[in-house]
Formats: sequence, structure tokens, C-alpha cells
Amino acid sequence: MKILNSQKAPQPIGPYSQGIEADGFIFLSGQIGLDPEAGAMVDGLVAQTKQVMQNIHAVLESAGCNFSNVIKSTVYLRNMNDFAQFNQVYAEYFKENPPARTTVEVSALPKNALIEIDIIARK
Repeated sequence: MKILNSQKAPQPIGPYSQGIEADGFIFLSGQIGLDPEAGAMVDGLVAQTKQVMQNIHAVLESAGCNFSNVIKSTVYLRNMNDFAQFNQVYAEYFKENPPARTTVEVSALPKNALIEIDIIARK
């Protein structure tokens, strides 16, 4: 098992790792729209989704992977009415062979985020 840590993604805000590599699989903890340089949330669903995807990319990259390695994602939205707008941004990162995905609405997320995504990838 290997702990993943990218300086290009926000450091964990609790007792967890950005990601774990185990037996050829990459398990990323949920990412929210925290800008790692500013240390603050970006504004709005579109900006948060893009930041989340940049954060995910940074951690994947630290494992020698990219979005083509993603096999499953779980998306947590604060408001399911944002589903279509989220999908437009998400689709930009998975133009071919999108991963399996679950999307659920939740009542609250850390730092009052509008979206959180965790993923599983395979090397």
C-alpha cells in the first residue's frame, strides 16, 4: 500500500490521505473545490467542479495515472438541480469511455462545498 500526496491538490482537512494505491488500484478521497494555492473554496458550481477535477488530476498524476485510468466515480451534489450543469463540465474530462458513476444529493459537504467527487482508478 502506498499513500498518495500531491502538492498540487489541497492537503486533507481531516485524518485521511489524498489517496491510496493498493494492488494496482488507486482510491482517491473525496475532493471539493478548494484551490490548493489560495486555500479557499472557489465560487459557484461550475468553478467548483473544474477545481475538483483539477485536484483529482493532480492526485492521479502523483500515481502515474490520468482520467483514462478512472473506472468509478461517486459524485455528491448539494442540489440535484445542478445535475445538468455539473454533467456539462464533467463530460469535458471523460470524452471517451466514461467511468461508472453514482450521483447523489446530500444535505451538506465540508467547507460548505456544492460538490464533492471521489474516484477509483486502475493502473
